[in-house]
Amino acid sequence: MNKKEARVRRARKTRARIAEQRATRLVVSRSNCHIYAQIVAPTGDKVLASASTLEADVRKDVKNGGNKAAAAIVGKRIADKAKALGIEAVAFDRSGFRYHGRVQALAEAAREAGLKF
Repeated sequence: MNKKEARVRRARKTRARIAEQRATRLVVSRSNCHIYAQIVAPTGDKVLASASTLEADVRKDVKNGGNKAAAAIVGKRIADKAKALGIEAVAFDRSGFRYHGRVQALAEAAREAGLKF
């Protein structure tokens, strides 16, 4: 099993548990250069809100999209968008990535902005 297969296996287990809870998910995905966050409906078929380091508003504030500072900005933006939609509580889906570094920075920024998970 290689590194990607192990991550996908962990992600599948997490998503199965969240699907049983019927909770709105905050999905985090990352690459070397960028980080992405989406709010997904409990049914799993609809993206309600999204934020990433590819957005023009974020790009002008951040020089590099692949660091903790950029992840914190994306976390705050996704929390603000979720609150605007009336979503206050979500289940955190880290897509099999370790809760460390950029993923942790995004989660903590979202919590500080008022999102509960």
